[in-house]
Amino acid sequence: RLDRGDIDPHVFADGWRKRYQPALEEVRSGRRPFVILDTLHREALEDLLRHHRIDPAAIDDATLDDLTHAWHRLDPWPDSVEGLTRLKTRFPIVTLSNGNIALMLDMARRAGLPWDAILGAEVSRVYKPLPESYLATARLLAIDPSELCLVAAHHSDLAAARAAGLQTAYVDRPHEYGGRAAPDADAAQDWDVSVGSLTQLADELCR
Repeated sequence: RLDRGDIDPHVFADGWRKRYQPALEEVRSGRRPFVILDTLHREALEDLLRHHRIDPAAIDDATLDDLTHAWHRLDPWPDSVEGLTRLKTRFPIVTLSNGNIALMLDMARRAGLPWDAILGAEVSRVYKPLPESYLATARLLAIDPSELCLVAAHHSDLAAARAAGLQTAYVDRPHEYGGRAAPDADAAQDWDVSVGSLTQLADELCR
């Protein structure tokens, strides 16, 4: 769409992703009011375009929106639909994500992810790993935090959930960073459950 064959798409995607945590930290720290992730993604995209000497103002809004919504069109891990479907036969399954509700809804509808409820960051109006993001989810579900289990592939997310009183289930995704070590590997702990896929998690919990 941008007609820039000199830009490696993988480098571009990595540059976009690297702007994610700094953008969240601006909100978490209170330096700016809460805004949804779509807004942060759009701002990061425009910053990245300028980094590549592309003026965002020269691109129409529809194209910028479509590029921003690439995050709405992510493919799930191959085991996700089957694993979630099996887990759902025994447990309510909901999202506890930094993504906004529209983003998560689009991903779910596109991929057939069978969530019982989609809860985005608008619920708590804070971003993980702040404790309120986990505690607000438990309150909305009318359960104690100890009755809620965070299933995640990121050790730092699980560490924060455990500190907030949640149970933890780690799903190893060794290819998430292109085979590189996860940036939060030093946050690894002995999680309540550790598996290699959501189908393996269903094997463990749905006996």
